[in-house]
This record gives sequence, structure tokens and C-alpha cells, in this order.
Amino acid sequence: MENKRKAILMLEDGTRYEAYHFGAPVSSSGEVVFNTAMTGYTESMTDPSYRGQILTYTYPIIGNYGIPSFSCSESISEFYESDRIQVSGLIISYYSNRPYHWNMSLSLSDWLSKNGVPGLSGIDTRFIAKKLRKKGGSMLGKILMENENLPFYDPNQENLSEKVSIHEKITYGNGKYKILIVDFGLKNNILRCLLRRNCTIIRVPWDYDFTNEKYDGLVLSNGPGNPKIYEKPIHYIRIAMKKERPIFGICLGNQLLGIAAGGNTYKLKYAHRSHNQPVLSLKTGKSFITSQNHGYVLDAIKLPKEWKIFFKNLNDDTCEGIIHDYKPFFSVQFHPEASSGPTDTEFLFDLFINSIVRRNK
Repeated sequence: MENKRKAILMLEDGTRYEAYHFGAPVSSSGEVVFNTAMTGYTESMTDPSYRGQILTYTYPIIGNYGIPSFSCSESISEFYESDRIQVSGLIISYYSNRPYHWNMSLSLSDWLSKNGVPGLSGIDTRFIAKKLRKKGGSMLGKILMENENLPFYDPNQENLSEKVSIHEKITYGNGKYKILIVDFGLKNNILRCLLRRNCTIIRVPWDYDFTNEKYDGLVLSNGPGNPKIYEKPIHYIRIAMKKERPIFGICLGNQLLGIAAGGNTYKLKYAHRSHNQPVLSLKTGKSFITSQNHGYVLDAIKLPKEWKIFFKNLNDDTCEGIIHDYKPFFSVQFHPEASSGPTDTEFLFDLFINSIVRRNK
């Protein structure tokens, strides 16, 4: 039987929603955002890009397949995108309290409790999504238990990578191609995709000075928050660009590469958080369905003429990637590694490796 303990969702405009509580019996505050995906809640909730956010799912039934076991390969979790839940809270319409899956080790509620994260159910999440869309895709909000209160918290005002990035250099694999990854809030599936492509990966913290490191290719990872906060790594990226080794940016990495190249960023009126975002390659004319999770986007208008838009979003025409005319630099705003979501654009990892092969000939 579903838990009938009541709790409150309060938004910054004063709107209050009474709901049923599950997960950890604690209050929490953050940026309320919504995701329209039908599956993949384990991956989304452990995605460091969601740090500081209260995630609202518009799909009506969440939790029906539970949570998989925490098993590792190469010290990388097989099913999680980081080593913990990153969201500050979860809001869903109906909590499926009788989950079943052959690989299930915990229910969603037990997993939330174990990680100290509250959940709310019994809310019309599609109505919440419509409200959030009118406010730019997000609003500050808080989940309140009985007789508790918290101030509103805006995660965009601080450097969240300090909280989700590693603190010391880590090496994975023993492959042919030496890849340096700057971890701004790295998803594990980026590591998996590169390890499958015969790579040795050197993972470094978000503020690490990598300008004197030896590597074949540089990856700028996804991560949370406002890209303009990351002044130190943007400086290092500009230095790296002068060496002309291949660079591949993903999500936040796309924005940071764009800023380093001379572009700008702004916050989207309607954020992109779903598995069904269509993008068009301006190089091939082909369209792809992509997984996305971002509230900021690159304004490519001010980029130097040798930079071109690589992909654009077919819903709102925003920039979904950039590419240099003759240097081996490119980046995308969506998630080619997926997890969760479609894998239509995983070929971009092959494009990156091929640019290394060409340069090393």
C-alpha cells in the first residue's frame, strides 16, 4: 500500500501542492525542473548534471522496475551514472510500490531513503511541467515535511562542479589512444563509450591545470550549472586549443568550448530535458533523436568565422553543437553517450577517435 504521509511542494511564486511522501523523510530545496522521458530514472537521478535540482517526471508511473544492483566493471558502475543520487528531490504522479525486475536490488523509495533524498507522489506533474515552461523551464522550489521549513536555494549561483567532480586524477583502461577527460560532472557512460574504443582514459578534476599533460585527445564532459562560472577551465581550454590536439565537448563541455572560442551562452526559455529531442546535422543534412539535459545553450553568433554550427535543434533552432573548419575541434549539446535515451549519435565517439588517428599519421 502506498505511503499516505503528507508533504508539501512549494514553488517560489508561493504556489503550494499537497502530496504523498516517499523516500527519505527530510525537507529539501533546489531548482524544480521536469523531464518527459518514459524510462531511465536510475540514470537520470545519478546524472551529476542534475545536482541541486528537484526532478519532476511527466511520465505518470515511476518506480515500476525498481533500482538495479550497484555492480562495477573497471571501477565504473554498470548501471549508475555516478556513485550516488544527485537530484535534491523527486516529484512524480504515481509511485509504483510493487516493482519487479530480474536485476532489481531496491525499490525506488528505499533507494531514495538510503541516499537521504525525499520524493513526492500524487501530484499532476504534467500541470507542473506546463507551469515550469511558462517560467523558462524551471522555478526554485522546496519539498517540505510537516512543520519544517527551508529557504529557497538557487544552484545556478554556485560552482556545482566542486561538489560532483573527482578530487584526484584517475586512470582507466590500457588502450591505444590516450584520452584526457576534464570532469565537470562526468556521466559514467562517457567512460564506457571510450573504453570500448581502445582508449586509456585520464580523468582529472574540473579545475585541474591540464595544459602540460600529454594526451592524444581531450574530452570536456557534461556537468551542472551556469557555464560562465567556470573561468579557470575556460582559460585552460584556450591554451589547449593552441596545441591543436583533438577536442570533443559534451553538453556543458560544448558551452565551455564555445565560450573559449569566443562565443556566449544564455539560459533557455524552454529547457531541453528529455529523450526525444530532434537535431539536424548541418554537415550531412541527417536528423537524429537525442537525449538532452540542459537549461543553458551556446549563442554561436559571436563565434569566429572559422567555427560553424554542427547541429541545430529542430524544435527551437538553438545551437546543438559547433565544429571548427580545419582544426580537430567539435562539441555537441546533447548526450551521444545517452544512458538513458537513444544511442543514435554514439558515432560521434568514432568521429573523435578518427580525428586522433588522422592527426597521429
